[in-house]
Amino acid sequence: MKVSIITSCFNRETTIRNAIESVLSQDYADIEYIIIDGASTDRSLDIINEYKDRVDKIVSEPDGGMYEAINKGIRLATGEIIGLVHSDDVLYDEHTISDVVRKVEETNAEFLYADGIYYNDYGKPIRKWIGGKYSRIKTKLAWLPLHTTTYIKKDVYEKYGLYNESYKIAADTDLLIRLLHDNDIRVTYLKKYVVKMLMGGASTDPIKRKKMLLEDLKILKEHDLRPAWLFKTFKISWKIPQYIRAYFSR
Repeated sequence: MKVSIITSCFNRETTIRNAIESVLSQDYADIEYIIIDGASTDRSLDIINEYKDRVDKIVSEPDGGMYEAINKGIRLATGEIIGLVHSDDVLYDEHTISDVVRKVEETNAEFLYADGIYYNDYGKPIRKWIGGKYSRIKTKLAWLPLHTTTYIKKDVYEKYGLYNESYKIAADTDLLIRLLHDNDIRVTYLKKYVVKMLMGGASTDPIKRKKMLLEDLKILKEHDLRPAWLFKTFKISWKIPQYIRAYFSR
């Protein structure tokens, strides 16, 4: 079973090498690796090109943001399963993709999610995201899996659509609700950390946080999850235990 891994990148010279090496160090043989760079102006593309003989497809051109880049990667992908490794993230260990494929094959799932850890710049865990056993009832109570732990069959994208590029920050929320709440697909949970993420981005930028809130509320209304403000409150509440777990594990 071929797995396509997509990394989107824009001006990430300090982190992109670690992301690439975490994919290339996997012990699973049948991986197609695709890197979509948004015409970086720092050394990101130079670093990416150091690995050009080991990366299947490299695209570097201006784009409208991360979700457009990911959609480009999905359209180029030839794997049966598609996963994402963002340029600030790394796969948890060298067995990650092997474990993902094994679980998908055992369960015949179309959609897999797992656990992930957020770290700060000093390497300390800030959030430990434990997905927990899947239930559609949880999605009605505003639970969604961690986007970067998801591995989705390509034919699911073909049937239900790609990321909505009109959303610049919360298109992953729209996709997850579309797949898990609006439709009935085969889902499985892998009880394992699959990704380590650098804390930052929209979660710490006040302007981006406001934009994310507005996009989330719009998405919730579009999917008829009303009242949207209450659903958003429930969604935030699922995150509180993640910080508590990380604090007591230091």
